[in-house]
This record gives sequence, structure tokens and C-alpha cells, in this order.
Amino acid sequence: MNRLGILLLGAALGIGPAARAQRILLQERLATDTVRSVFGPNRTYYNHFYLGYGLVAGPAAGSGAALRYGSSGELVLGLRNKLRVSQHLALGLDVRYARVVYHLAQEAQKTVPNTTQHQREYLALPQAQLEGFVRLNYGRRGNVIGRYVDVGGWGGWVIGTTHFYEDEPANGAKRVSVTEHGLGYLRRWSYGAGLRLGSSRYALNARYRLSDVFRASAGAAFPELPRWVLGLELGWL
Repeated sequence: MNRLGILLLGAALGIGPAARAQRILLQERLATDTVRSVFGPNRTYYNHFYLGYGLVAGPAAGSGAALRYGSSGELVLGLRNKLRVSQHLALGLDVRYARVVYHLAQEAQKTVPNTTQHQREYLALPQAQLEGFVRLNYGRRGNVIGRYVDVGGWGGWVIGTTHFYEDEPANGAKRVSVTEHGLGYLRRWSYGAGLRLGSSRYALNARYRLSDVFRASAGAAFPELPRWVLGLELGWL
């Protein structure tokens, strides 16, 4: 065997075992390795936190319960859970903390919760609430929230009741503040209906309270407070 033949034979013997010893470290099979996630904004399950604020709106049931409408409102922090049923239909459940504050107008006709006038006065009702809703999606979208309309009903437990008032006395003190808790004339349960119009992380919200703020025993003395709350929500998506 000449020198060239010997070199070729040696190269073949050296490469052969190395080639047989190679292993496939990564193999991609898109048909079997890619699993579609069931969690996402436009998939089977999704949840996210949101923050909202709304203004109390609408008239009181009678004179004596006038409000300062620019100040009266509701602050909400919640967790929204969504189950997709189809491309255009979903079911949802909200768990939230809501604190509604009714700032009372100080006028001669005032009767809630008494006739005494103060520099500043309000009733506060922090609540733990649940809301079930049906979502109708519309428009083309990918794996995003998109545009939607929610229709639902909510109910909640009033965690605490507060009557706060503040005055500027003439005895030399700058101000006197009084906070009363455990008010027996306020109901501890609330419920109502709601409508929400949203796009991505933003939503306009309208909620109507069906329950009364005051207990039946106080209903004759206290006109019912306004039932509407109109506001805006911002979601962390």
C-alpha cells in the first residue's frame, strides 16, 4: 500500500468511531413539543388585579340627605378572574375591597344622620364584595383582553361603619375631629347590578346599588342616599 492509501485508511479509522459516538443533544419536533398554554388574556383562564375609582351620582330619595357630589365616591381594589367559554363569551368573578364615602352637604334641611351642621362630615362604608359577570367580547384580537362589555351582579359585607365630622371651635383649638364607629342605623349587607365597557386595561364602570344604606327602622327618618357610582378602572395585565 502506498503512502496515500495509508493516510486515507488512518483517517477513516479515526473518524468512524468519533462519528458513531456523536449524540443528538437537541431535537425540535414542533408537532409534539409545542403545548398551547391555557392561561392568558384571551385563553381559557385569566386573572389580574385592578384599581378603580367612581363618583357617587344620582339624586337622594328626599330632602335632608344632600351630598357633596365632587367628593363622594368609591375606591376599589380587586382581583378579576375570567373563564373563556367561546371566542365571544366569557364568565367572570371579581373579589374586591370597596370603600364608599358619602360626604354630606351642610345645609339647613340636613337630617342625615342628624340636623347638626359641621365644617366637614361624611359616612364611610368599607366593604368586601363578590361580583359575578358575563362578558361579551367583540372585534378582532389576538392573545389580549381586547374590547368587551360586562354585565353582572354584586353583593358585599360592610366591614365597618364610620361617621366622621370636623369643626373649627371658638375656644382656641384649630379643629375638633370626631369619629364614630359601629353605627346601628346602617345596613351591613349591600348588593346591586353593574355594567362595564372596557378596552384592554381600561374600563368605564356603572354600578347601581339595589339595597338600602339605612336599616328599615331608620328609613322613615333618613332619606335614602344616591344609588349610582360611575367610574374608571385600570387593570394590571
